[in-house]
Amino acid sequence: MKLRLMLWLLALLLKRALRRKARFRELLTEMRGLDWGIATEDLAVARHYRMSPKGIQSGRGLPVDLDLELRFEDEATALRVLKKPTQQAFLDGMMAGSVRLVGDSGDLQKLQKLLKHI
Repeated sequence: MKLRLMLWLLALLLKRALRRKARFRELLTEMRGLDWGIATEDLAVARHYRMSPKGIQSGRGLPVDLDLELRFEDEATALRVLKKPTQQAFLDGMMAGSVRLVGDSGDLQKLQKLLKHI
């Protein structure tokens, strides 16, 4: 339940950043948008975000056309990594096999640039 709430709040923070932060809008315009999602491996908890300069949409589940997916072994792992989303935390999780990246790692770097401005 905590992970679901955290992902829902992330959507609110993204929408707020788009409205209030010029640098966030500027970066998103340069990227021409980014579609990404977060889920547990068993897809018990999954949420996707469709971000463009015109707006941010969020919904339950993971559509197949996303640019980037972050898959976590379980809810506890997701909470631990997402509370302090450093590059090292993601790398350690990937090496341990508890975090899986589906998509291009370049998109992960773009996402991290955007999330700095929330």
